[in-house]
Amino acid sequence: MDLSNLQPAVGSVRKNKRIGRGAGSGKGGTSTRGHKGAKSRSGYSRKIGFEGGQMPLQRRLPKFGFKNINRVEYKAINLCDLETLAAAKSLEKIGLEELRAAGLVNRKQLVKILANGTVSRALAVEANAFSAAAEKAIVEAGGSISKI
Repeated sequence: MDLSNLQPAVGSVRKNKRIGRGAGSGKGGTSTRGHKGAKSRSGYSRKIGFEGGQMPLQRRLPKFGFKNINRVEYKAINLCDLETLAAAKSLEKIGLEELRAAGLVNRKQLVKILANGTVSRALAVEANAFSAAAEKAIVEAGGSISKI
């Protein structure tokens, strides 16, 4: 066997259906498109979600909810996470750089400190936002907060 005698598998290659080549071809006239209707016209393309004229699903279902375009989304960091990080790396000050280095946040995220857990050491914490309880817990432990 070589390149000069290669052939496709039997039945895998067929001639194209030649439509619109006159009445004698058996595929003339309406050229297999049937009579009338959108699909018989030139330029027809079915719209996405078209259901044959029936009211489409996306219009039958009710709309609900609300997207606030002014929403500010924060990455939540708990006090227990700060405590663990400070103990592991023996930190006095925890800012965004330390949180990024630890892999807790990425560079585009805003950080909010939440009060889940406790703080046993005095920490200087720097973040974009604090919950009232987290703020109170940090200050009571002898630390300080600064909002960016």
